[in-house]
Amino acid sequence: MASLTVRNLDETVKRELRKRAAESGVSMEQEARDRLAESVNASSRQPSTSADVKQVSIAPKKSADVKRPSAGIQDEGRPAGMMTLSGKRILLIIGGGIAAYKSLDLIRRLRERGASVRAVMTDAAQHFITPLSVGALTADHVFTELFDRQDEQDVGHIRLARDTDLIVVAPATADLMAKLANGLAGDLASAVLLATDRPVLLAPAMNPKMWAHPATRRNRATLEKDGIRFIGPNRGEMAERAEAGEGRMAEPLEIAAAVEALLDTGPKPLAGRRIIVTSGPTHEPIDPVRYIANRSSGKQGHAIAAALARLGADVRLVAGPVSIADPAGVNTTHVETARQMRDAVERLLPADAAVFVAAVADWRPDGEADEKIKKVAGKGPPALSMIENPDILASIGHHRQRPYLVVGFAAETQSLLENAAAKLKRKGADFIVANDVSAATGVMGGDRNRVSIVSKAGVDEWPELGKDEVAARLAALIAERLKTVEV
Repeated sequence: MASLTVRNLDETVKRELRKRAAESGVSMEQEARDRLAESVNASSRQPSTSADVKQVSIAPKKSADVKRPSAGIQDEGRPAGMMTLSGKRILLIIGGGIAAYKSLDLIRRLRERGASVRAVMTDAAQHFITPLSVGALTADHVFTELFDRQDEQDVGHIRLARDTDLIVVAPATADLMAKLANGLAGDLASAVLLATDRPVLLAPAMNPKMWAHPATRRNRATLEKDGIRFIGPNRGEMAERAEAGEGRMAEPLEIAAAVEALLDTGPKPLAGRRIIVTSGPTHEPIDPVRYIANRSSGKQGHAIAAALARLGADVRLVAGPVSIADPAGVNTTHVETARQMRDAVERLLPADAAVFVAAVADWRPDGEADEKIKKVAGKGPPALSMIENPDILASIGHHRQRPYLVVGFAAETQSLLENAAAKLKRKGADFIVANDVSAATGVMGGDRNRVSIVSKAGVDEWPELGKDEVAARLAALIAERLKTVEV
């Protein structure tokens, strides 16, 4: 029996397969198998004629059709619901380095955003991770050989190079960079890179000495001149003992965000605008080991910063202590206390707009103990004298360099709209985003939010949405409000 492969199908059928596979979060081959299985099951339930089995229908499915598990697990700190790479095809080339293990997580991050992922592994990469692991996560065949008789029967490396929206090389080793910079094509990975006319994103990973070597620097300069994009490398500890510096591969979430940015062809109404965003909690120290804080994860603020950046804004994020990654394409300043946050925001003025999402502690201890405050048997807790922290929203709302648009957040557990309206008037904001953060809502630390936009014009109540969706709608509202302001 002849072998049936997706690449041998009619182009119209392949386009429909690709679309449906992306919607389902599976490979094209798996989608074809599912459709064949449905056809066989249907034919077994009714008399068949010769015409019944001539063609498998690839018509769009209704929602009641076969259900499949989701493509991946949501990022910690990333709200569910926005398939920012839906329908996009990513070819991931995995180079040979210890950072290859991160490519497994990268596949998951890309697929959970709606992308379909195919993988090419170099010989060296297979010494670190296996094609079996990669194939299990991509739900697709893993390509490893340039001269594979089955894969190359229709010049498969050319198909791989063209049948994609973006090629990501992670980790991009010094060897792969050198091959691409000098036009070498002796293996599958380098042949694909030389044959492609699609965008290419490299995530370098190597020892700091290798990264700093003049040859690597020349290769990078050549590749950048050729239009190759880079993400990283980052600074940090290396796999080798006592080695540190610039050379760590960017984290999977950073690479996924860079992919989103590269494939985002939407309008940029905020191009040329500078917008300040605050996010997360503040920590107000009691002694060297204790502090006062709010229960903020930073998810909503970071999502808003990312949404504004996607619309073209020059976003300056001032983030309190959070455990989530900095948004890609956003200039982030990290702070601990309310006073540090206020100072950082004032240094970023002037700006076109400022969005104050951070849950800033209203009070702080009147002085930090130099040593840990010890518990003494027979004595009660020590008295803790508190003083008021600076009100960042109010200070910027009445600042001599006040941005044209000032947006505040009101996190309340009672009298939501009344408190938000009072805050709007008192703090000089243009509108307040009010949300109920009572324990029962799960907003603090959760992935969803229900907000109301309170302004002088009245109240606009939004339905419950994912925090990414709230961010996208708020970014669009800010863009609309800034339309009439000259850059």
